[in-house]
Amino acid sequence: MANSRYEYVKAFEQPDIILPNTWIVVRIDGRGFHKLSARYEFKKPNDLRALDLMNAAAVEVLKDLPDLVIAYGVSDEYSFVFHPSCDLFERRGAKLVTTIVSTFTAHYIFLWGKFFPDMPLQSPYLPSFDGRAVVYPTTKNLRDYMSWRQVDCHINNLYNTTFWYMVQEGKMSNTDAEQELKGTVSSDKNEILFKRFGINYNNEKEIYKKGSVVFRQYQLEETKTGPESKVPQAQGEEESTAQEKISKTQQEKIRKQRRKAQVVVEHVDIIKDEFWERRPWILSGKPGKLPKGA
Repeated sequence: MANSRYEYVKAFEQPDIILPNTWIVVRIDGRGFHKLSARYEFKKPNDLRALDLMNAAAVEVLKDLPDLVIAYGVSDEYSFVFHPSCDLFERRGAKLVTTIVSTFTAHYIFLWGKFFPDMPLQSPYLPSFDGRAVVYPTTKNLRDYMSWRQVDCHINNLYNTTFWYMVQEGKMSNTDAEQELKGTVSSDKNEILFKRFGINYNNEKEIYKKGSVVFRQYQLEETKTGPESKVPQAQGEEESTAQEKISKTQQEKIRKQRRKAQVVVEHVDIIKDEFWERRPWILSGKPGKLPKGA
């Protein structure tokens, strides 16, 4: 780029490099989705079409960005995770966030007609998302974040399921249903669902209760027993893993290997160790073995 007397304005740009050797989580949320869901008649408490659309867009994001190792989604939010060794865009926060948000939004809009064929998008009811980047220094911090989102999924879904059964099937007003549910615990809501509506919450779809986990699939590892079964979470173990220097050539090789793996969506428990033990490539950042025949 040629120098000019106007080039001084570049000095106003502020660096936003994210801390090295840390997990980066870019979390996106739908903007104004209450109005959007009403306009396109999303079913309450859950619309499987809308959730499948979110998942389909998330899958495309992971395909586009091999630096991502896992994503977790519920309702109109999704969390995308970069490994501590990631150097995409030199770890510039704004670039990472805007790339995730714009890529997700583009695929969400592109895929809309596949899931809502009879409801074309119309202005001003167009989907958009905001995003933010948060860093977590240890694997334990990251797993606690993922656990928090899944616990939140369960809590919100149990409440919403109970609330909408009381309104839709029990013919209660929104205000009366909210008032009755105020101060209730999980067992109370389960009792309301079962005794009044014959609904066993445990039989609800896993996607509603656990949310959606998106990752690259390799050959699953066998779970271990005993002291070696723990997924590394200690500060020292995390630092030694994250600080391994990976050259740009090695990083590009890893990206190519990741692109060969199938990106899958599952609705499973990510709070217990088993999920992580059987998929060590997620926390290690190193591709596993492709399934036979892949």
